[in-house]
Amino acid sequence: MAVSHVIEDERALIDAIREIAQERVAPRAAEIDHSGEFPWDMKELLAQQDILAMPFPTEYGGIGASELAIVMAIEELSRCCATTGLLLAVQQLGSLPILLFGNEQQKQKYFPRLASGEWMAAFGLTEAGSGSDAAAMTTTAVRKGDTYILNGAKRFITNGGLAQVNSVFAQTDPSKGTRGISAFIVEKDFPGFSVGRIEDKMGIKGSQTAELIFDNCEIPAENLLGREGDGFKLAMMTLDRTRPGIGAQAVGIAQGALDLAVSYSKQRVQFGKPIAENQGIQFMLADMATSVEAARLMVYNAAEMIDRGDKNFNKYSAMAKMFASDAAMSVTNDAIQVLGGYGYMKEYPAERMMRDAKITQIYEGTNQIQRLVIARALLMEQ
Repeated sequence: MAVSHVIEDERALIDAIREIAQERVAPRAAEIDHSGEFPWDMKELLAQQDILAMPFPTEYGGIGASELAIVMAIEELSRCCATTGLLLAVQQLGSLPILLFGNEQQKQKYFPRLASGEWMAAFGLTEAGSGSDAAAMTTTAVRKGDTYILNGAKRFITNGGLAQVNSVFAQTDPSKGTRGISAFIVEKDFPGFSVGRIEDKMGIKGSQTAELIFDNCEIPAENLLGREGDGFKLAMMTLDRTRPGIGAQAVGIAQGALDLAVSYSKQRVQFGKPIAENQGIQFMLADMATSVEAARLMVYNAAEMIDRGDKNFNKYSAMAKMFASDAAMSVTNDAIQVLGGYGYMKEYPAERMMRDAKITQIYEGTNQIQRLVIARALLMEQ
């Protein structure tokens, strides 16, 4: 199988990331969640170890990792801390539009500093009134000479206000619907660009989620990605490719919860024996482990399809994200049950894992939207 071939080349990197996650990331996870502050130390750690360079081609200072290696890295980090795993996932998400539709000049300008981790990226698609219905966006971009004037706001943007490089989508011709949406590279210090509210969230609390505001924001015309009207297609192509990363985040969270449940069940004694000796607990653990493994295989399969250049991978990408995130929610819920009262307490990480798992069912396309994507693909095949 191709899995073993790809892993053979990159196994050392993944092994190193697993070690870093256990030794450096895991001890910070509870504090990151408790403080809700962006973990600059974790961002620096991933930058120093070249983990943030994984999604970028070698000619721009990246390490040109396979999609399979990237999802495995996200999984290992998320197993210890979902917020830290998200740093790599969003670095890929925010810069993938440039990789897909950017010209040589744009790649040379932005990729070296993104690959080094000096700069962070963000993906500006969602608005207050357009989430699942991305085509309902009201942000506009009007061409004036060699600039575009951007007006509107984006909501729930991961890395919002921290990212120097923002892939932002706006209507350049509202009369054309989805064909009137264009994509732009918006730098943090462009005039007219500001940050609005910073969200207070249920989970992934160390990740900054913010509102981006564009008030006559001036963007050089050369920062248009592709051509006018390419934006919606580009947004969908990007999400098709990054959904396995969210699936990987979910797998990592679920694996972390399973590890905790197994370990606790061996130590917790009730009625004179460890609870792991009770068949009721054993069956729960078996179901949890099976869900995690099935989700992992679906995520790895979707990543491999992307690596191979398979044309119809979007159905499998949606399946992987949907199944893995549903599994993460179920497994973390069961982990809390295995831990009983301790599972409900912040002293143990189970409740944090459950809060972190929930967002994987929502962002980068809700699981209801994934079901639509899967159903449409199925119906077109017949």
